[in-house]
Amino acid sequence: MNTNLQNFIDQYGEWGETMKADGFDEAIIGMDGNQRLVYDIHIIIKILTDEGMTTEEALEHFYYNIAGAYVGDHTPIFIFTYQEFKNEFSIN
Repeated sequence: MNTNLQNFIDQYGEWGETMKADGFDEAIIGMDGNQRLVYDIHIIIKILTDEGMTTEEALEHFYYNIAGAYVGDHTPIFIFTYQEFKNEFSIN
């Protein structure tokens, strides 16, 4: 984990409680008011496909192994962003 991300978590998270999805630091877009990290699903899928998975495999892996893993009250949140939707469908 890079120093800036650790500083962000230290500033806004709850020490020892805020949970990370390992390997997806680039997909972190923020933190909610309950000290849960928020991840962009599109970026996670891109990371997985860059590692060699097909899009279908990446989606299956994401929903089953990442989004489906509940690890308590500080389980990260995974969202689709409106900006990514606009970019994908060329909406102004």
